[in-house]
Amino acid sequence: MVDGSLNKMRRYFESGATQSYSFRKRQLEKLKAAILKYEKDLYKALHDDLKKSPEESWVTELGLVLSGIRITVKKLRQWMEAEKVPTNLMNLPSSSYVMKEPMGVVLIIAPWNYPFQLLINPLVGAIAAGNCVVLKASEYAPATDAVMEKMIGETFSDEYILYVQGEGTKVVPELMGRFTFDFIFYTGSTAVGKIIYRMAAEKLIPVTLELGGKSPCVVESDADIKVAARRIGIAKFSAAGQMCVAPDYVLVHESVKEKFIGSLKESLLRFFGDKPESNYNYCRIINEKQFDRLAGYLKDGRVVYGGRTDRSKLFIEPTILDHVSTDAPVMREEIFGPILPVIPFHTMEDARQVIKRNPDPLAFYVYTSGTRKEKEWLSSVPAGGACVNNSGWHLTNHHLPFGGRGFSGIGHYHGKYSFDTFSHKKAVMKTPTWFDPGIKYPPFKGKLKLFKRVIR
Repeated sequence: MVDGSLNKMRRYFESGATQSYSFRKRQLEKLKAAILKYEKDLYKALHDDLKKSPEESWVTELGLVLSGIRITVKKLRQWMEAEKVPTNLMNLPSSSYVMKEPMGVVLIIAPWNYPFQLLINPLVGAIAAGNCVVLKASEYAPATDAVMEKMIGETFSDEYILYVQGEGTKVVPELMGRFTFDFIFYTGSTAVGKIIYRMAAEKLIPVTLELGGKSPCVVESDADIKVAARRIGIAKFSAAGQMCVAPDYVLVHESVKEKFIGSLKESLLRFFGDKPESNYNYCRIINEKQFDRLAGYLKDGRVVYGGRTDRSKLFIEPTILDHVSTDAPVMREEIFGPILPVIPFHTMEDARQVIKRNPDPLAFYVYTSGTRKEKEWLSSVPAGGACVNNSGWHLTNHHLPFGGRGFSGIGHYHGKYSFDTFSHKKAVMKTPTWFDPGIKYPPFKGKLKLFKRVIR
């Protein structure tokens, strides 16, 4: 069944049906209409899976995707155009340009934390670039998975976009083992990303890996502490901390540590109240496995705020940890939940040594009012992306590439970067026949001086 469907997709792609501008634009418009049609169903599903409110679902899931579709439709013709480039002296009077051609039949694999956005956002780029697409969502968000399967199946033919379901550890190896995709786009954990990368390498399949990592947040002595606490608090505890770009831990200058913790407590109380388990804006942990892992971190420091849990409701209160050892599990592993270690530092070098224990994070955040400190921090911490006096919101700007480096990923996407990721850039040189100098042909003896003048 799977083999037949994938082979049918290959034939459909090779027919050229997906490559015209009009076809691509029409599919993007169909996707937009389908999302709006299933808007309420998606809100309910995201609440069932993660207890997300419609407002949070719009900002971080549906609205973000629809914004991406809008800009893609607007710019698609321009993005598809061949890019003229100069021709070097040796090849004159040739002309040169770069064609953008689709990769082919691509596989997109998404995680459970933003189950809609992290599947459909890459799909927008894949459609825009003219590919056929196999979609695999996470089975850990079953309600959202079911709605998306219905939405995609109703909107597109399965020879063009095929939605597959099932346990990822079985389905993905089967797909990759029985079919040679032209490109793979994976979002998820570093551990699974390594497995995907290894399987892809066996067939020399190019990949984009959007992974995680312990994204550090630095609060300098000259930071606006109240603003920093609000912005760090909302970025860390939205989706109950289950966000790849959430600040994983805070390194705060020792001179403002107590002030920062006090402001953060005030912000969390204002955001989620004294009973977050019943708060409209607070999400739940995805499943018992993740709950148990997160609950184990609570012993790795002194709880100075929060700390209450309820396994039956998959609830962990927004929690601040103090007196945390950098050797503790909570500082060695990506937290991916509503627990925030706060660690004081004396000098920049002290803080950098902590960050170096988990290199190449997906994101890096620094709060400071000093331009010199800002530049020093940005230049000294390699990361996939960064914010100054903000946390997480860089991923909502489609003009910026989003992606990691090293352990946090390979490649990037969003906006035009998505189109580029799902396109192959083909170099083309066109040479006229009316000029065909003999210098290019043997015999070459005696032409060295001339070659050195032409090729430089």
